[in-house]
Amino acid sequence: MLVEYTTVAGPGEAVLVEKKSKFIAQVRPVSSVEEAEAFVEMVRKEHWSATHNVPAYIIGVNQNIQKFSDDGEPSGTAGLPILEIMKAYNVVNAAVVVTRYFGGTLLGRGGLIRAYGAAAKEALLNAGIVRMAPATRVKVTVDYTAAGKLENELLSAGITISGTEYMADVTFDLLLLAGQEQRAQELVRELTAGRYSWSVEGQFYHRVAVDPSL
Repeated sequence: MLVEYTTVAGPGEAVLVEKKSKFIAQVRPVSSVEEAEAFVEMVRKEHWSATHNVPAYIIGVNQNIQKFSDDGEPSGTAGLPILEIMKAYNVVNAAVVVTRYFGGTLLGRGGLIRAYGAAAKEALLNAGIVRMAPATRVKVTVDYTAAGKLENELLSAGITISGTEYMADVTFDLLLLAGQEQRAQELVRELTAGRYSWSVEGQFYHRVAVDPSL
């Protein structure tokens, strides 16, 4: 059974400059520790001359695996702030690495915490945060006389029509989120007077954009 979770829509990056220190945050969606570690290693090779490459990642829909490192920064000032930003947005199955090029001025504990957290936050927002919602894919076939009205009513009810096929009859490909299946079937039954076919194709994840404001 599919379980709902929140993650990033894709890769993201952000650059922040604080007292001449340059912070480059990169984020990637990952599905395993191996993928996360490979991404961290890739960033380390890309920025081999940086002062620090600070990683954090969370794997598993229940945040089963959480890992971070300060990579030489004072304990608790780098990796942990990145991890806490990820947890604040409930993001899982993602990895973040914030690279720092030291600018010559010490930032202090508070300054480091703010800089690493801010860089990670901006990269996450640039990547885009999405809710991966379990959806049931259903094919509904109706005749042409009911198709137009049915399409309007389904869309008005907030039901996603991912595709439409026009043959001898009209077939709608529906993605039904939890709680929508009964309402959709009621609409189809009512508007077709019971003359329709309903075929469940399986469960899939449907991306739903998340309002990132905290």
